Amino acid sequence: MFDDFGGFMMNLIAGLPGIVIAMVIHEYSHARVADMLGDYTPRMQGRLTLNPAAHVDPIGLLMLFLVHFGWAKPVQVNPYNFQNPRRDDILVSLAGPLSNLITSFVALIVLTLMIKFGFPISDGVLAVFRLIIIYNINFAIFNMLPIPPLDGSHILKQILPYELSRQFEQLERYSFIFLIIIIATPVLSYVFVPIQRMIFGIMNSIVGLLL
Repeated sequence: MFDDFGGFMMNLIAGLPGIVIAMVIHEYSHARVADMLGDYTPRMQGRLTLNPAAHVDPIGLLMLFLVHFGWAKPVQVNPYNFQNPRRDDILVSLAGPLSNLITSFVALIVLTLMIKFGFPISDGVLAVFRLIIIYNINFAIFNMLPIPPLDGSHILKQILPYELSRQFEQLERYSFIFLIIIIATPVLSYVFVPIQRMIFGIMNSIVGLLL
């Protein structure tokens, strides 16, 4: 019992930086791109900051550790403030997952350089870096699922023809049920794990070529 609790606390401590970084970078990127494209809603709500307090939902963070499903404070965007609402909404939606992939890639480069140049790395530091890489990749993949209110659903809704887009919007009332089914069954792992391995493999290959 105490060993299990100790293991949980170690995972919590090692994983906390990765999860917080993934959440903050993701939501900040949504806010920053929306602001650049003319929607000042995130600016007025104080979301143009890297302060975790502005982006991290404490309950969502706790749920991530307990059931591996959680959430950050979503950035509110008003597409009517964009010059090209459909295009710009897609760009804002892509900004979050893309920023997570960039963060993961940068963390992998830093870790590789530290190992290459012989920096002393403890098991704890190694675990932190690995989880930063993994959590950011996972955050990007998960948020690209075409299930409301995830980023993937915003992108799909904008590229669908108008009538199909309206029909797709009707599914939003069932979004929580869809998410529970996906998380509670092995369905997600059949898609999630191969994509995660593919992305990490590509990043690792690029870093190998660069360094």
